[in-house]
Amino acid sequence: QVQLVESGGGLVQPGGSLRLSCAGAGGLIFEYYAISWFRQAPGKEREGLLCISMNGDGTTYADSVKGRFTISRDETKVSLQMNSLTPEETATYYCATDRLDNCGNVPGPMDWWGKGTRVTVPS
Repeated sequence: QVQLVESGGGLVQPGGSLRLSCAGAGGLIFEYYAISWFRQAPGKEREGLLCISMNGDGTTYADSVKGRFTISRDETKVSLQMNSLTPEETATYYCATDRLDNCGNVPGPMDWWGKGTRVTVPS
């Protein structure tokens, strides 16, 4: 079964950093697809954060993370480096792909989603 798998979530203090990873499994030809990161906080809508194309070009969707979050990839995973985290960023973080090689100007419908990894920033 093709799937995306997130890891790296946990508890981090305000102002701290965390690095999330997204890997493909089950035969997913991971390296050919653009990968996006989303998050969903309790009681809020899911929010698109960043995307990285097959060739490694990054696109930032959320103004709130500019200058603090960066996205990168290698042959086996996509990483999301998150710095200066705030309690408002407590959420479940998901990676996803629409199986295209480039990122859209805005986050669009995704075909495959991971199950998410929880990030908690206590107040």
